[in-house]
Amino acid sequence: MNILVIGCRTMGSHLASILSREGHDVSVIDKDEQNFELLDNDFSGLTVTGLAIDTEVLRRAGIEVCDAVAAVSSDDNQNIMVSQIAKEVFKVPRVLTRIYDPQRTQVFTSFGLHTVCPTNLAVDAIHAILTDSGEVQQMTFDSSTLSFTTVPMPREWVGRRSNEVKDTLGVLFGVLHPDGSMDLAGEKTVNLTAQDRLVFTKVVD
Repeated sequence: MNILVIGCRTMGSHLASILSREGHDVSVIDKDEQNFELLDNDFSGLTVTGLAIDTEVLRRAGIEVCDAVAAVSSDDNQNIMVSQIAKEVFKVPRVLTRIYDPQRTQVFTSFGLHTVCPTNLAVDAIHAILTDSGEVQQMTFDSSTLSFTTVPMPREWVGRRSNEVKDTLGVLFGVLHPDGSMDLAGEKTVNLTAQDRLVFTKVVD
């Protein structure tokens, strides 16, 4: 894929380095040339210094032939503006927008922007650790991010049927057995044992 990354600080440089290592054609825009030093030594892509909201800078970075744009700078407003330009002016088929402010994610998602909020994802993971509510993983589907939480079997549920489980952690996704196999909640009802773990899911972004 031909991918343009906006912002080359911690997240942007790491993302661009991984994509380049995987063999993608990667271009990176940042207004501070020194930030390009954060890229891995084996980074083989293009770096462009300038303001990402400038269409000429975007053209120099190859946006006209891009398959995807990831606006992951530390500036929410810039990320939003670049994403809108990428979608509406250059018709880039896949655009991802990093938004720090959780209160803004729903608004911009309603504009058709595919948003990821690191704040929401971090809070969800930290909450799970602090409250001992289990292991948390996230997956993104289009403009929605799902959180999957794996918890040990509560003592009071041992011996009950999986279709009886209700919990505030979200919707029961499945029952994970000691041998690593899983029964999906919608496919099969099973008896719960003390060695099983429960996997819950909910939309977090």
